Amino acid sequence: MGRDELRILLESLLSGKITVEQVLEQLSQLPYEDLGYARLDHHRELRKGFPEVVFCQGKTVEQVAEIFARLAAKSKTVLGTRASCEAFHAVKERCPNAVYHQLARCIVVSSEDSSEGKGNVLVISAGTADLPVAEEAAVSAEAMGLKVTRLYDVGVSGIHRLLENRRLLQEATVVIVVAGMEGALASVVGGLTRRPVIAVPTSVGYGANFGGLSALLTMLNSCAPGVGVVNIDNGYGAAALAYAIVDTGSSI
Repeated sequence: MGRDELRILLESLLSGKITVEQVLEQLSQLPYEDLGYARLDHHRELRKGFPEVVFCQGKTVEQVAEIFARLAAKSKTVLGTRASCEAFHAVKERCPNAVYHQLARCIVVSSEDSSEGKGNVLVISAGTADLPVAEEAAVSAEAMGLKVTRLYDVGVSGIHRLLENRRLLQEATVVIVVAGMEGALASVVGGLTRRPVIAVPTSVGYGANFGGLSALLTMLNSCAPGVGVVNIDNGYGAAALAYAIVDTGSSI
């Protein structure tokens, strides 16, 4: 339940359209709903501005479907990450408007039109192999109601590809940079724009990449100002941080 839904509920009570008992019934599962294997945080949207997100990996398809159905009953948008096709089909049976983004491995159930998002989040990938993580960031940000621009395969081995698109860096509210191998792209972007840069190291790379650790350390050691780093392959985490930056800026 978000602020808008709670406001409508309270206004309906004040106007006499619903009873106190009806309000208590709708609030009875706040702040969380206990399913035994999961405690769904229905207060998350009130506290953070966006509902609890389902991390599908490690859950059974039945658990994923039930969690989605329960969250969708109380929220306009539900996002699931690291989701399989099998999990999506189970969710689709419970939530007919569910959409699966295969490259991002994300499921989105939404009753809202996300065509007019707020802010302008630029998602950049160093290479094509980084796209699954970049798309997780992009799809997650769009589900959160943000406007997203994509700029892919512009890594430092062909830096002219990035420089030809410098205008996009200046137009962005927040820049998410997704890169594996040595992860140098985040520092380059950080040196070209005044916008906050969220760096996402990926596990893409050969053996000495150590599953993304080399890119993570490069990004953490960036000499460019204004660069923050999230965990390896954590596209969703980058989107959530971008949402916090845009939402805070719009409320000031």
